Amino acid sequence: MANGFFLKGNICHTPEKDEIEIHENAYLLCEDGRCGGIFPAVPEQYAGLPVLDRGDCLILPGMVDLHIHAPQFAFRGTGMDCELLEWLRLYAFPEEARYADPGYAKRAYTLFAGAMAESATTRAVIFGTVHREATLCLMDCMEQTGIISYVGKVNMDRDAPPELTEPGADASAFDTFGFVNAATRRGYKRTFPILTPRFIPCCSDALLGELSEVRRAYDLPVQSHLSENPDEVELVRRLMPDAAFYGDGYDRYGLFGGAARTIMAHCVWSTEAEVKRMRDRGVFVAHCPASNTNIASGIAPVRKYIAEGLRVGLGSDVAGGQTESMFRAVTDAVQVSKLYWRLVDRTAAPLSFSESFYLATKGGGAFFGKVGSFEAGYEFDALVLDDSGCTGPRPLPVRDRLERAFYQGLDREGLREKYIQGVPCRGLTR
Repeated sequence: MANGFFLKGNICHTPEKDEIEIHENAYLLCEDGRCGGIFPAVPEQYAGLPVLDRGDCLILPGMVDLHIHAPQFAFRGTGMDCELLEWLRLYAFPEEARYADPGYAKRAYTLFAGAMAESATTRAVIFGTVHREATLCLMDCMEQTGIISYVGKVNMDRDAPPELTEPGADASAFDTFGFVNAATRRGYKRTFPILTPRFIPCCSDALLGELSEVRRAYDLPVQSHLSENPDEVELVRRLMPDAAFYGDGYDRYGLFGGAARTIMAHCVWSTEAEVKRMRDRGVFVAHCPASNTNIASGIAPVRKYIAEGLRVGLGSDVAGGQTESMFRAVTDAVQVSKLYWRLVDRTAAPLSFSESFYLATKGGGAFFGKVGSFEAGYEFDALVLDDSGCTGPRPLPVRDRLERAFYQGLDREGLREKYIQGVPCRGLTR
């Protein structure tokens, strides 16, 4: 018999985006780190496996954060009166410069990793800074959480503060080679490197060309930013006048999907041609609703992206987003889609809670493979959520309890257990 166990409780997941599938008082099988099925009772052939009975708790897939900046965690919740480019200059860049100090990086990343360990996030895609040693420290810290993550050393060789501007494309690429080699030697089991050109305003054509070679040499995935803010889009147009659109600037260097598994954050102002290219290349869109409203970038047309078959997940985007909570990202995505429908396009129906829940689990989870659902064969990433503190005059259906848990932010006080690939995660102190 395979190694495994059952979790018993109220099991909630979204094999399809349009409906949350509910199994009350059911048994979720974990076999060798993967889901083996959902059953109303323990099948006879598995009678010898242990059953972890979680009573009336909700059991749901782990949350997937496709876009978060670890160094910015230190100033989350501040600078929210700025737009993107000013916010970078006044808040993000000065903070990131501090990570040249290994001691500071260690203190800051220990706090960040601790918060991630306590969160509902089971998979994450993370920006570091330009500093190789600091980013390796971040990987060390994330490895200890049990979360499966991709972590990137940022590349910038122009239009950044002097202390963050790498001395040319060759030097930036060489340092990235060193970063990837060092990460490989450390033998991480759950933490992996990802190529991270910050965005085109900070990356010269020469650097993008060099990074293309790094990507091919190591078969790395890619993360960056795309069409976030109107001023940023206009800046890219001036810097790369021959590019058909912002994303074409990445694509001409092989950094926009296809052979390069790619996440582009935001995509608020993407043109029709850019959307088509993203769909054709299989680029993942990391929708970051809190950040887009906090620093006044706009509202991404997520309904359109879903309808056109793009691969979409959610990102907390700390510190443009004020919290690492993916429960908050789920509810924010619903709320901003209502504003888009009301104020921008009455044909773009708002996201349902089911759809947003899907984006935070199976939608974003697809970047990692078969992740984010309890379908047989999917990796066993699960949360046990206790909502007994949400009292009321009458009992609610499980589906309503799940929605209430997200809107009440129960990932902070109600999260009891977190499993990643079937392994219980240390770090939850509640």
